[in-house]
Amino acid sequence: MAGSAIGSYAPGRNQTAPEPHHGRPNLDGNRSILTAIIFTGAIAAALAYVAYSIYLDVDATGVQVTTYLPYILLFVALIIALGFEFVNGFHDTANAVATVIYTHSLPANVAVVWSGFFNFLGVLLSSGAVAFGIVSLLPVELILQVGSGAGFAMVFALLIAAIIWNLGTWYFGLPASSSHTLIGSIIGVGVANALLHGRSGTSGVDWTKATEIGWSLLLSPVFGFMAAGALLLVLRFVVRNPALYAEPKGKEPPPWWIRGILIATCTGVSFAHGSNDGQKGMGLIMLILIGTVPTAYALNRALPDSSVAQFKLTSQAASEVVAKKAAGYDIIGDPRPAVTAYVAAHKIEGGTYPSLSTLIKQIGEQVDQYGTLAKVPAEAVGNTRNDMYLASEAIRFLMKDKESELSSAEVGTLNAYKKSLDEATRFIPTWVKVAVAIALGLGTMVGWKRIVITVGEKIGKTHLTYAQGASAELVAAGTIGAADMFGLPVSTTHVLSSGVAGTMAANRSGLQLTTLRNLAMAWILTLPVAMLLSGTLYVIFSRLF
Repeated sequence: MAGSAIGSYAPGRNQTAPEPHHGRPNLDGNRSILTAIIFTGAIAAALAYVAYSIYLDVDATGVQVTTYLPYILLFVALIIALGFEFVNGFHDTANAVATVIYTHSLPANVAVVWSGFFNFLGVLLSSGAVAFGIVSLLPVELILQVGSGAGFAMVFALLIAAIIWNLGTWYFGLPASSSHTLIGSIIGVGVANALLHGRSGTSGVDWTKATEIGWSLLLSPVFGFMAAGALLLVLRFVVRNPALYAEPKGKEPPPWWIRGILIATCTGVSFAHGSNDGQKGMGLIMLILIGTVPTAYALNRALPDSSVAQFKLTSQAASEVVAKKAAGYDIIGDPRPAVTAYVAAHKIEGGTYPSLSTLIKQIGEQVDQYGTLAKVPAEAVGNTRNDMYLASEAIRFLMKDKESELSSAEVGTLNAYKKSLDEATRFIPTWVKVAVAIALGLGTMVGWKRIVITVGEKIGKTHLTYAQGASAELVAAGTIGAADMFGLPVSTTHVLSSGVAGTMAANRSGLQLTTLRNLAMAWILTLPVAMLLSGTLYVIFSRLF
C-alpha cells in the first residue's frame, strides 16, 4: 500500500512521481511505531468484535453447534468481504481528501484520518437501501442457494475479482470506480452461471436493475463535470472575493472562511462515500451470513409483534389481488418452480399467477403458525426466508410488468406486502455496520497517495484553486447523498474526478488530455474486465466447492 496516515512509499516502477512544483503539499507523513500498533490493534479488535457478535447471535437461537466447517467458511468469506471494503477505502479516499490537501486546508495525515472518521460515521448511519439494490442484481437461483457450493463460489468470485481490479487501477494511480467494478463482477457471475446451466448469458442478470444502475453510473460523471463547472461560474458571479479563485500561496493555509468551506465539503464527501459505498459490502456480508448461519440471520428475529400483525394483513390483501389475476386457476404441487422461472425470465406464463398466489398463502400460513419470526424453528428458517425473498422479487417484477395490467390500487396493495416481506428478510445487524465502517474507515487512512496525486496534479494544467476544490466537493457530496436516498450506487470517483475536470474547463485552466484518456480507458475497461475476471473465477470456484 502506497501511503498512509503513518507514512507513504514511493510510487511503483511503472509510475513516475510528478515533478515537484511551487505549493505542492507534503504527502509524506511521519512513520510511528505507536501509530502502527494502534492501527493493528484496531483491526484485531474489530475481528474479535465480529466473532463475539456472531457467537451471541447464534447462541440466542438456541441451536447446538455440531460442526465448525460453516464457521470456517464464514470467517474466510467475511475476511474477503471486509478486505474489499478496506481496499475500497484507500482506493477512493482521494475523492475526499485531494482538494483539502492541495489547497493546504489540512495536512495530508490529518486529512486522511478526518476522512476516515467521517467515512466510519457515514456507514453507521446509512439507510441500507443501496445494500439490497446491489444484491438484487444477482441471479435469484444463486441467492436462494447461497449456502451451497455455488453460492460460496459466487461470493468469492465477485469479491476477489473486484479486489484484483481495484488494486490494479490503484497501483497505476487511476481513480477507477469501486461501484462500477463490483457491479461488473456481479454481472460476470450471473452470465457465467447462466452459461454453465445451458442458458443464454443474457438470462443470468436482472437487466432492468442493471440498466437502472448503469444509467446512474454513466450519467454521474457527466453530471459531475457539468454541475461543478456551472457551480464555479455561479460562484464567480456571486462571490467576488479574488482570494477564492487564487492558487494557494506557497504552503500557507487559505483564509479561515475558505478553509472552513473546504473542510466542510471534504467532510460531506467522506460521509456520503461511507453511506453509499459502505452499503455494497453490507449486502454481500448479509448474503454470506444467510448462507452459513441461516438460523441467526435468514429472518429478522427482532421484528416487533406489531410488524408481524401488519404482515398478516398485507399478506391477505396481496393474496386476494394475485388470486383475482389467477382467474380461478389453481396448481397442484410446489409453486416455487413457476415463481422462480418468472423471476429469472420476467415472462408471465399460465402458472405464474396461481403459483404466486399459492406461495403467498403458504408464507402467510407459516407466519401465522409460529406467531412471530423469532419462533420459526431452525430447520424451517431457511425455507421461510427463501419463500419470502422469492415472493418479494416476483412482486417487484410484477409491479413493473405492463402485461400484468395492475391498477394503481392493486400496485399499492402489492407494494405494502413487499415492504412487509422486505422488513422480515432485508435487515442489517448493527455489528455488520460497525465492521464495515471500521474496514472502510481504516482503509481510508492508507494507500491514498497515488490517486491523490492524480486528482490533485494530473487532471488540470494549473494548481487547484480554493473555489475549484469546493465546487467539485459540493457537487460530489450532493450527488452521492441523493443517490443514497434513492438506493442507487454511484461512483464517488467518477463524480469527484469529473467535477475537478469540469472546474478546470470552466476556469479555462486547461486539461491534461493524457490523464483524461487514461481515466476514460479505466472507466470503459472496468465493466468488461471485472465481468471477465469474476466469470472466470466463478467457473473455477464452482468446480472446487
